[in-house]
Formats: sequence, C-alpha cells, structure tokens
Amino acid sequence: MSAAPAALRELLLSKIADVPDHPKPGVMFKDITPLLADPAAFGALTDALAGLCVRHGADKVVGLEARGFILAAPVAVRAGLGFVPVRKAGKLPGATLGQAYELEYGTAEIEMHADALAPGERVLVIDDVLATGGTADASLQLIRRAGAEVAGVAVLMELGFLAGRQRLEPGLKGAPLEALITV
Repeated sequence: MSAAPAALRELLLSKIADVPDHPKPGVMFKDITPLLADPAAFGALTDALAGLCVRHGADKVVGLEARGFILAAPVAVRAGLGFVPVRKAGKLPGATLGQAYELEYGTAEIEMHADALAPGERVLVIDDVLATGGTADASLQLIRRAGAEVAGVAVLMELGFLAGRQRLEPGLKGAPLEALITV
C-alpha cells in the first residue's frame, strides 16, 4: 500500500467534497466530481495512476463501472496501454465472461468481453473507491479466468473503515493494492 506524496494527497483531498446523508441518512458521501472538473487535480491523478501502471508492468488497464471508467480511460491513454471496461451484467454486446459476487443483501454480476485480455497480459485494475472490495475481487477473478495476470489494483480512495482491503487480500494473491488516499 503506498499513499500519494503529501502534496498530491492534499491537492486531491482539497477537491473531494463531503456530501452528508447521501445516498441515505448517516452516510458521508465522498464526491469526486469537483476533482474531475479541476484540470490540474485530474491531470495529477491521471499521472499518478499512469505511473503505477509503469511501476507494476501493466499491459492493459481495467476500469470498473462507472467512475472507474472515468479514471482508467485517461490513465490507459497516458500510459500507452489498452483500456478494458468491466461492466454490470447485460451491458456489453457479444461474448462475455461474467462473475457474480456477494453484496450485503443479495448478489450482483459484472462482465467483460471474452476476448478483451490475452493470456499472460498483466492487468492493472483501476477504480475510484475501494469500499467493501466485492466488485474489485470479482474483477480479479474475471482477469484470471481470461488467462491474464493481475498486476495490481489502484484506487483514488480507500474507505479503510469498510475493511475492503482485508476482503480483497486473498484474491490479490500477492499483487499490490495501491490507494492514493485512505480515509
């Protein structure tokens, strides 16, 4: 786990708005839209995540629906890598690989195109927030089922109090989990 350098961390945190009682009472939502609207902050975030792609030897970047797309696509371009969207079930055309995972109440499923990854490719998963880790863990299973290797997981923000890192640890199988900010 590596935190962002202090100056980058402060810049990013200054552009993340706290929204109380969203989506329900008692929840403090961390809104990244002000960060995305600020070209200096969004550029610094993109550079930091692209640097992780290089450091971990990634060949492709996977972005998790939906805010992970917003972060991962420019990172892939900046790092000179391909981008693979991992979507909610039923959203992608053609042949897909799917992976179900447990939610607090029930299950959900994510998918990616069956031919999106080549055997042996190293893949870095990018998302905005690591909360409980369920979606990220399911994406690691999808990547491995496609024959690719997990280069790591990188997130803008980890909500440490939700213990997603502990849930994700077995599925990482030694691959790094990088959170630029932990709250």
